[in-house]
Formats: sequence, structure tokens, C-alpha cells
Amino acid sequence: MTGTGATRPRSLTFRLTALFTLASTTVLLVLGAAVAWAVNAHFIEQDMDSLTGKLHLVQHAFAQVDGKDALARLPEQLDNSLIGHHGLAVTVFDRDGRAVFATEPLALPPDMTRDVPAQGYKGPLSWEEHANASGQRGGEGDRQGATATHAAASAQGERHFRGIVARMGTAHAGAGSAWADATVVIATEISHHEDFMRAFLRSMSGVIVVAAVLMGLLGWGVTRRGLAPLHALRDSAAGVTAARLDQRLPTDAVPVEMVEMVDSLNAMLARLEDSFRRLSDFSSDIAHELRTPVSNLMMQTQVALSRARSADDYREVLSSNAEELERLSRMISDMLFLAQADNGLMLPHAEPVSLATEVAGLFEFYEALAESAGLRLHSEGDASVTADRLMLRRALSNLLSNALRHARAGSTVQVTISQRDGEASVCVRNEGDTIPAAQAARLFDRFYRADAARVRAGGGSNEGAGLGLAITRSIAQAHGGDIRLASADGVTRFFIVLPTATP
Repeated sequence: MTGTGATRPRSLTFRLTALFTLASTTVLLVLGAAVAWAVNAHFIEQDMDSLTGKLHLVQHAFAQVDGKDALARLPEQLDNSLIGHHGLAVTVFDRDGRAVFATEPLALPPDMTRDVPAQGYKGPLSWEEHANASGQRGGEGDRQGATATHAAASAQGERHFRGIVARMGTAHAGAGSAWADATVVIATEISHHEDFMRAFLRSMSGVIVVAAVLMGLLGWGVTRRGLAPLHALRDSAAGVTAARLDQRLPTDAVPVEMVEMVDSLNAMLARLEDSFRRLSDFSSDIAHELRTPVSNLMMQTQVALSRARSADDYREVLSSNAEELERLSRMISDMLFLAQADNGLMLPHAEPVSLATEVAGLFEFYEALAESAGLRLHSEGDASVTADRLMLRRALSNLLSNALRHARAGSTVQVTISQRDGEASVCVRNEGDTIPAAQAARLFDRFYRADAARVRAGGGSNEGAGLGLAITRSIAQAHGGDIRLASADGVTRFFIVLPTATP
């Protein structure tokens, strides 16, 4: 297994199913804990009702003592008060901590009878009582029958109790009586409650486990059904090939949450289709443009080699071949330049450039060509930008050469330079044929020529190849600017707009 396969993330179906199962199980656990707490709180409330009720009976028995005879009958009254209340036990301690009465012998925690308030009671308190080796805790008379149901539990090990502690006494007891200042412990066994809670928790745990498994299966089914539009989208995307880039993904069959994603994918397909079309056109144009000079070179060379010639004839052939090779060199250089522009053309050297100075230098270069064509050159305005001087001069040269080639004889090629709001603008204007809107939309495409009849006219670094305006646009964009075209009523204007401070 490769490293990539080993770290491949889980499927969306697995993730959603796991999250759904985890969330459902968490809810069930919280609900189960709440139910268990409520049941346990109910048991505590029941026990406290029973304990406080028995505390009131004991307090009433103490209050009814009005003499020695009544005091002698008090243990019997306390014993009789527990008839029918299995699991309840009452223990009375004197002020020295000795047990003077017990319905059932209990092993109490050592600090249970300490810090008992004079009013009210202390509790609820819970503790465990461990059985002895024989499994017996004592008790006699009628109390043996009352505790018979607990003998088996005692022999098994331990019992659990919940109880309350209160202080009370009788005013009619003799001086020094153990009942004058007594501490009463009333307890009830809660082992059956805890057995019930253990069984309840086991049952609830089983239900939660089964429910979690069912939730996982249900979540898997729901997730698979919910992700069905993604599978349909995958099938539609699989049909998009290089020969079918015009195909788009359907948006009417996907949920509203996925519409924006599908729209983004369709927009990406549209960009890919346009780029692929441009690349195909570019490849075809390259093949077409390179075929002509290569064919000329091959033909002239074959003709020259067909028979013996003089040195002057060979010199003429080599001179013609040199022109074709120079044309090929310029074309390859221009294509390399455009390839750099496609990958983020960087300015090799940025410096302050006066646009008027550059235009004046180009006027000197094209002055002879303008005079031979019966054209006049005129420039006005000035602006300064931060740019690469050679690249900017090349862009202006392409525009000026294009204007001279297509200007009407006897007209003026006008260059207007202006600056406003942090931008400098160069407008190259010529009078001639109006460029149709259909051609204007593609005029800046590579190898596109609006007038094929003028392929070899004029002279410029990339004449005839249809790369001049494409290079000009790339240079403008590399400087953070752009180029625009306006042609109407026989007047054509090209605008280069550049920021005065190029990044």
C-alpha cells in the first residue's frame, strides 16, 4: 500500500453515518442518565417520606411519656410502631453513645451520631453494612420475622441503608434516665432499590447499544439516499470529455445546497472550454504561421541545389533564407513572450518613464515610413509612469505601426497623452476603415488579423503574424493596466491605460 492510499480520508457516507450515530448515541446516553437520575431521586424521595413519617411516630411516642409506667412501655411502643414496615429499623442511643433500644442491630458509621442538630434531623445518610462470618446480625422476638426476608441478603455479603438522625428526649423521665437526652437513628434498607437500579441500568445499556446499532444502519441508509444527487452529479461529470466540453452539469436535479457548487463547476467548464478552444486555435495558428516560412526555405534551398549556380545566385538565395529565418526568430520570440505573459509576466526593470519622450523617439523611427505613405505624425500631452522602458516602448511601437499600416493616405496619425486620477492614458488615433464589432471582439487574440491582405505590409517586429496587439495587451496588463479599442465613422482609437505608479 502506498503512502497516499494509507492516508486517504474516509468517505463522506462513513463520516456522516459516524456523526449521526455518535450524535444519536450521545442523546440516548444523556436521556438514559436523566431517567436514571430521576428514578434514583424518586427512590430517595420515597425513602425520606417513610423515614420522616417514622420519625414523627417516634417523636409522638416520646411526647406521650408522662411517668415511669409510660417510660417502661416506651420500648414496646417503639417496637410495635414498626410492625408491617419491613426494612425499617430504629436505634436509640443515650448521651454516652450506648444503644438503649434497637429494633434491629445495625453497624453504623462511627461519626453518624455526631453533630446532630437540636431541631430537625441530620440526613439523608447512606452507608453499607457488611455481614459477619455466620451471616447473622442478631434480633429477637417478632423482629426475627420482620428481618427474615433480609437474612439471605445478609448471608450474601452486604446491605445498604439510608437513614436520618435526630435528637429527642422525654421531660417525665427520672433524673439520669437514658431517655432524657437520646439520639434516635431511623434507617431503611435500600438494597432492593439498588438491585432495581442495577438491573435498570443493565437493561438501559442494552437498549442504548441496540439503538446505537439501529441508528448507525438507519444513518447509513439515510446518508446513501441523501447523497444520491452527488452520485448522479458524478455520472454527469464523467460524460464531460475533451470532445464534449460544451456539456454542462444539471442544476434542476440537485438540492438547493448544491446549486451554487454546480454553478461554479459549470462556470469552470465554460472557462475550460474557452481555454481549450483558444489553445486549439493557437496550435492551429502556430502550425499555419510556421508552415509558410519553412516551406519557403525548403523550396528555395531545393531550387538552389537543383543545379550549379554562381556565387551571386547563392548569395541571393541565402539572403532570402535569412529574411525567412529572421521572421521565424521574431515569431518564436513573440510566442515565448506571450507564454511568459500567460504565466504572470514580471517587469524586469521598473523606472520612471516619460510617455511623451518615448513617443517622440518612435516618431523619429517611423518618420520615413510615414512620409512614404503620405501620412503625418502628431503628438500632444505628456505623463510619467513607472514602467519597464523597453516593454512599454514595444507596446507603443506596435500601436503606432498598426495605425500607420491602416491609416488613409494624406491623414494624420494622432497620439494624445493625458493623466487623471492616478492613471495615464495614451490614445493612438488613425483615420481609415472602421473595424466591425465582430472583428473588434477578437482583435487582441493571438494570430488574428482583421485584414489578411495586409499580411506582409509595413515593417514591425511581428508584422503579418497577428501577435502585435496580443503582445501590447499583455504588456499593458503586466503593468497593471489595460488596452481598449473604439472604432466608428472611419476613425479608430486604441487606448493604453496605465497606473502612474505600477506595482
